Amino acid sequence: MTCKICGKQLPAGSTVCKYCGARVRSGDGSRPDGHRYSKKGLARKRTINLIISVLALIVIAAVIIVLVLTLTSRSYAEVPVLIMTFGAAALLNMGTNFLCGTISFISNSVTVILQLALAIDYAIILCHRFSDEHETLGVREACIVALSKAIPEISSSSLTTISGLAALAFMHFGIGRDLATVLIKAILFSMLSVFTLMPGLLVLFSKLIDKTRHKNLVPRITAVGKFDVKTRYIVPPIFAVVIIAAAVFANLCPYCYTYTDLVTAKQSERQAAYQKIKGEFGTSNMVAIIVPAGDYESEGKILAELDSCPEVDSTQGLANIEAMDGYMLTDALTPRQLSELANLDYEIAKALYGAYAVEHDEYGEIINGLSDYKVPLYDMFMFLKQEMEDGNITLGGDVQDTLDDLFAQLDKAQVQLQSDKYSRLVAYLNVPEESDETFAFVDKIHDIVGKYYDSDYYVVGNTTSAMDLSSSFGQDNLLISVLSALFVILVLLFTFKSAGLPVLLIIVIQGSIWINFAFPYLQHSQLYFLGYLIVNSIQMGANIDYAIVISSHYTDLKKVMHHKEAIVAALNESFPTIFTSGSILASAGVLISVLTTNPVIAAIGECLGRGTIISIILVLFVLPQILVLGDSIIERTSFEMKGIGVTTRTASGTMHVNGRVRGYINGVVDAEIKGVLHGQFNASISTGTEVTVDEPDMYLPEGEVTATDESPNEPANTTKGGDAE
Repeated sequence: MTCKICGKQLPAGSTVCKYCGARVRSGDGSRPDGHRYSKKGLARKRTINLIISVLALIVIAAVIIVLVLTLTSRSYAEVPVLIMTFGAAALLNMGTNFLCGTISFISNSVTVILQLALAIDYAIILCHRFSDEHETLGVREACIVALSKAIPEISSSSLTTISGLAALAFMHFGIGRDLATVLIKAILFSMLSVFTLMPGLLVLFSKLIDKTRHKNLVPRITAVGKFDVKTRYIVPPIFAVVIIAAAVFANLCPYCYTYTDLVTAKQSERQAAYQKIKGEFGTSNMVAIIVPAGDYESEGKILAELDSCPEVDSTQGLANIEAMDGYMLTDALTPRQLSELANLDYEIAKALYGAYAVEHDEYGEIINGLSDYKVPLYDMFMFLKQEMEDGNITLGGDVQDTLDDLFAQLDKAQVQLQSDKYSRLVAYLNVPEESDETFAFVDKIHDIVGKYYDSDYYVVGNTTSAMDLSSSFGQDNLLISVLSALFVILVLLFTFKSAGLPVLLIIVIQGSIWINFAFPYLQHSQLYFLGYLIVNSIQMGANIDYAIVISSHYTDLKKVMHHKEAIVAALNESFPTIFTSGSILASAGVLISVLTTNPVIAAIGECLGRGTIISIILVLFVLPQILVLGDSIIERTSFEMKGIGVTTRTASGTMHVNGRVRGYINGVVDAEIKGVLHGQFNASISTGTEVTVDEPDMYLPEGEVTATDESPNEPANTTKGGDAE
């Protein structure tokens, strides 16, 4: 067997090289104790662990989602339809990732969970539409009508999510574009599955859906609505103060740009070992300086200056590594000095120097005499090593053993510190990887190196990487915040046809984002910058849907009832959707943060879960008050064109009407009416029907408006004048 360090042949079964003292691996690449020791093996192990953790996340998330869907569904048989629809979308998305070439392990790890959390709404919308239509229509007709009504609603909802995700693509870092591409693709495949696969599944499972219907298990939140109405003058001012403070705290959030010292809830063996080593021995911040090879004098001066700095514990480079007897590897020696150092005959040393001069075309040194000719020790030994390997020089005895020891050191030094074009200087700092003091000292390193090299030098390490990331973070942060809000506003502008309502919704969701990222500052914990950028866009694009649902219901209901009653009814109608989507997204985020060992993925999950919970609280306990108080703003900023898309029909006789009608009707009406009547009202009303008169032309006692169970075809003797609502 052969020693990989010095190249010497060793007896079979050797565990330590008798020439250089290095530990020797066995032929299969393992250490003598049988443990594997290869970077590829470690990388493969990490990949396998990551895959296992992702699969565990998916399984646990699936269990939670089944429980949530069972609780919020109208029929138990709807759950397998929803799961199969999502499963097909997830497989389509994962199966087409190869079209992107390569994707980040972060994108691969979180996409399935986020796709499930972001896109499950689309399937729920179609499922509920089908249930509503199936009450009066057959299976096939109900599915067609439900799909025609669900497509615009789902498309509108998906646009806000896609808009928020699209902002990620404008990041300076490729991870933003990578994650945006994979997640937007996931949304599109989810829509495709809902529009094409799910209708067939609904028809196939329709009988089972009818048989397994159950009562609504989601409670009504009328109390929350009444609380919101009573506090409409109290909560908005408090919210204004809170979001201003949260915005300040969020800007003071202590971001970090390396995740070496981040601690996750669940730790891998490597992380646990690192924390133990850090606790016992501390850590060292290494910075590497790459300079053009050959100028050993400048390298030595740089290392000397760095050694004199209090921020530096130690340095390493060819210029400060001792070869033997006090000589450094880069010290220039004469033939006499080399012969004394290496126990060489002086004439042999002179001959060696002469061969070196010829090899490097330095014939002038031969003419002037070689006695004063100086060659760096490192260069001479490398030349001697090459000549011995070529068979031009043969030595023996103690000289050979001495040189073998030197060559072993040179090989290690060359691998770590020098290539054909560059030399590597290493400085071990006693300051943290990320701090203002550290960043200032890195600038000082640039100044020191700049005195000896004009250009073509590099300072690299975790600290310099953090400096680069922090310099572009501010731009990315502002860009993503502005673009995600702008894209969402544009979608909402044409959805609600009002300039005021989108602004009110954005204020609430942006407030939830600021509150979310104020927590790290208040908890004195660092937040990985990538988690902020990604969750910022996802929270704006996804959580805005909760506000949209409430606003849509409120906008429709306030046309037929008082705005105070409309907001209570809107909350009751919206809560099942918000509860379903929000609980799934929050659970996904919390699961990711708790069960993964990767600090980046854990940071994304923690921020996403916390942000979703905050968004749900704000849309239930803050947004209603803002909508009620801002109702006049919404109406005044509305730009909906009256009469556009309206067809006027004139007919007489017996007619069946399904839809909204505005105009004059003279005759007997037998219908479910939900709207505003202007004129005189003379009809029988069923028990539970609410009739409210605003600004009546004349007042009659309330008792004269009777509630009867008689047929509407037999008018009651009740008359009420004015505007009936």
